Amino acid sequence: QWQLVESGGGLVQPGGSLRLSCDTSGFTWDYYAIGWFRQAPGKEREGVSCISSSGSSTKYADSVKGRFTISRDNAKKAVYLQMNSLEPEDTAVYYCAASIDLTLIQYDYNYWGQGTQVTVSS
Repeated sequence: QWQLVESGGGLVQPGGSLRLSCDTSGFTWDYYAIGWFRQAPGKEREGVSCISSSGSSTKYADSVKGRFTISRDNAKKAVYLQMNSLEPEDTAVYYCAASIDLTLIQYDYNYWGQGTQVTVSS
């Protein structure tokens, strides 16, 4: 049974940092890229970053390049999103998801977690 569970969200001041975790189980880890997406109130869900099954390739949305870093621990079957220099515009529910392809297009992902709230506010 597929499971992706996000954690690490919370309230942080502008300029602060958070590290999100995506713990997974129930599928063949080695075959799948993992992506992070976010959805702010009243907005479409957007791709933030993704990492290939091997961990050797990554993609980032322009809005987070240089601030966010995605990484993968294959032994723990987990993916992390280190978020630095957070801005109020980063406020959203963050989701992790699994796909065969390395892509930031949400429709390419079949398996999703429940999300974790990130709020950036002073």
